Amino acid sequence: MAAKANIVIDQGTTFNTQLNLTNNNGQPLDLTGSKAEAQIRKWYTSSNVVSFSASIPQPNNGVILLSLDANTSANLAYGRYVYDVITVTTTGVVTRIVEGILTVTPEVTTVVY
Repeated sequence: MAAKANIVIDQGTTFNTQLNLTNNNGQPLDLTGSKAEAQIRKWYTSSNVVSFSASIPQPNNGVILLSLDANTSANLAYGRYVYDVITVTTTGVVTRIVEGILTVTPEVTTVVY
């Protein structure tokens, strides 16, 4: 079962977060050979998708990095969304790691990109 975590993103800003994954014994989850994917949708069945940039820079330490550039977050209407993060192993095993509500707070100062 996926962990639950809510995220707040400030519209029009660069967003980065690091997920530190552990197994049931509290040891770092070994993600060697896996890839990560993460998506944002207005609701679960929405066909409009925004993808996070998801990478695994430290596979032996269970670290996944998620990011959105400022232009991408600026194009998200403020409000509530849903998101999740999955990993896919080299043998095709898909695991939902984390899921939750993503809230985009409205920007006041806009930047021309």
